[in-house]
Amino acid sequence: MAPQMIFVNLPVKDLDVSKAFYEKLGYSINPQFSDETAACVVISDTIFVMLLTEEKFAGFTAPGKAIADASATTQVLLTLNAESREKADELADRALEVGGSPAKEAMDMGFMYGRSFADPDGHHWEVFWMEPAAAQG
Repeated sequence: MAPQMIFVNLPVKDLDVSKAFYEKLGYSINPQFSDETAACVVISDTIFVMLLTEEKFAGFTAPGKAIADASATTQVLLTLNAESREKADELADRALEVGGSPAKEAMDMGFMYGRSFADPDGHHWEVFWMEPAAAQG
């Protein structure tokens, strides 16, 4: 059986700005699933972020439901694991350097470490590392 994949759909105000941000983080855009209203960001072989213009995003939501302004409200936390504390720092630092903004202070529990940032639209991302032994329970 093929591994399960996830496609996270995010509304964006300016598709070009959002595409550039994620490309500067080192991710690629899959042109097969991209056009002037959408861009498919490839995070890994099984994780994809669909950046959709707000108009396109609205077409997928229930009628009459407002699109949340991620810079003013939090509806979801998007979390990625990292290979090490250093890799978590690298991604969070890079995000801040290329147009992201701080989301909250770093979290350090010894066996688990995490950093946060918001993308240009205010979507909250977490990057964490956990000691393998702690992950096993």
